Amino acid sequence: MEIRPILSVLLRHKTAAALIVLEIALSCAIICNAIFVIGHRTGEMRRDSGVAEDELVHISTSSLQPDINRDAMRREDIAALAAVPGVRSVTSVNQLPYGDNVWASGINLRPGQAESVVTASNYMDDGRLLPTLGLRVVEGRGFTPDEYQDHDALETAGPTPQVPAVLLSRSLAARLFPGRSAVGQDIYVWGDKPSRVVGVVDRLLAPGRGRTFEDSFQTMIFPLWVSNGSYVLRTDPERRGEVLKAAVAALNRADPNRIIGTQSTVSEMRRDFYSRDRAVIWLLVSVCVALLAVTAFGIVGLASFWVQQRTRQIGIRRALGATRAQILRYFQAENFVLTSTGIVLGVLLAYTLNLTLMRQYELPRLPLAYIPASALLLWLLGQLAVLGPARRAASIPPAVATRSA
Repeated sequence: MEIRPILSVLLRHKTAAALIVLEIALSCAIICNAIFVIGHRTGEMRRDSGVAEDELVHISTSSLQPDINRDAMRREDIAALAAVPGVRSVTSVNQLPYGDNVWASGINLRPGQAESVVTASNYMDDGRLLPTLGLRVVEGRGFTPDEYQDHDALETAGPTPQVPAVLLSRSLAARLFPGRSAVGQDIYVWGDKPSRVVGVVDRLLAPGRGRTFEDSFQTMIFPLWVSNGSYVLRTDPERRGEVLKAAVAALNRADPNRIIGTQSTVSEMRRDFYSRDRAVIWLLVSVCVALLAVTAFGIVGLASFWVQQRTRQIGIRRALGATRAQILRYFQAENFVLTSTGIVLGVLLAYTLNLTLMRQYELPRLPLAYIPASALLLWLLGQLAVLGPARRAASIPPAVATRSA
């Protein structure tokens, strides 16, 4: 079928054609970016944190006693929690994946470096962090007993404390030492005194959300215990509720003058952490469905109007020998031209919108794969939407059409 007659008709109906093209372009731009954001958020929600989430419960406490020995209380709490039936391991923590408490430090590769190479999240290990969280050392070794120190005492020791050992996540090790092993290398976090990388763990997600880190898996672990009343217990998945209740009771028995803050499983923390992402995804899905519905109704309405306006023209073509299939193909080709024009304009709008999202929300660049996917969706929608009016046009009898004025 020739395109010239179609273009000639569309040029005689510039306003209607321009409106439907603009509608398709806006739908293409918004749907491309909405699907991209949905995929990006869904990918983040599905990522593995690296810890045994289904086996962990978290409890945070604060004591009402002003002059309490926090380190002594930590040791007493650890002993009380370890004695709870069903507890396989317990550790004190400074932060957790999906938590709001974020510890981070810049890393230098040489002393006196003016600007940090990267900012990474800091986990503190009291000697039981790795087995409790289920972390796996994939290169090098874990910490030895003589490498552990008290974080609070270290902070008061001087302006440049010495932390001789550190574990890096695989992601951070690759970022700092690309193409070579990180084990045995020195990094500078605590002033001009180096920390030797003794091992690499597989995966460990940083807590919090936002723009703190280049990569949420760029984390490191120091052999420092922190006495802040925050504990993680590992148990069997089916016993988490029972263990959590018994652990709170054990802490209250050890010190009735305390406030129990967080009492949750890490799975619940993950669910709450991603609640906003789920809300955004459903909102964007609703927007996409609404846009597709409006676009489809617009195409149906315009096609129905044109069928009504061209009844005499259709009848003349039928009388001259045009078949129903040819009439049907004509309207489908006309819709294809409109849709394609809208998609071309929509692609430009999609990348403009993506640039805005990149600047405002630090989203990645829109991958090219989303363009043909959105284009195919709109092409199919256009063909399905125009099919009904086109079939009605093709079924008009020539005699009736030619009598229409």
